Amino acid sequence: MAYDQTSASGSLMTSDSAKQDYIMGIQSAHALEKQATQLINRQLERIESYPEVAAVLTQHGTETEAQIQRLDGILQELGSAPSALKDLATQMSGNAAALAHTVMSDEIMKNHFANVAFEAFEQATYRSLIAMAQATGHQHHVPIYEATLREEEKTFQTLLGMTDQLTVKFMELSNAGEQAKR
Repeated sequence: MAYDQTSASGSLMTSDSAKQDYIMGIQSAHALEKQATQLINRQLERIESYPEVAAVLTQHGTETEAQIQRLDGILQELGSAPSALKDLATQMSGNAAALAHTVMSDEIMKNHFANVAFEAFEQATYRSLIAMAQATGHQHHVPIYEATLREEEKTFQTLLGMTDQLTVKFMELSNAGEQAKR
């Protein structure tokens, strides 16, 4: 993946403001990954009838922890740290979102749709970080973001590819009177 995004004028943005915008973007991505961890963990606690979904979530949970560590390293290099407030707020919203789906008779489907959408959101986030890194002269961060972007794209494609089969399995279990919702 080759991204080449400098400022609209084509020059590097080296102001303190540009650096702060970049750091804020990294902190937001960090908070997003913390939210993902909560969403994944809450879903894994409840999944009963869908081991194929649990396998994807478990794998991506491991990747997410590594992504958080990579973001921590970049923030440390830049003399910053994660935003405790952003991390807390997104973790709470992740737990709330997962909880909201538990009362629905098609919990697995609602979680699946949310997971697909979340992966798309993460892809946009890392594309933005790539552009910010390049625009602020932090080209050496780009391969780190590209690695994460590839993981998010792979998970997105895997989840999206499961949609038809998951839908049919949900309907089969439901029609047989078995545990279908989770």
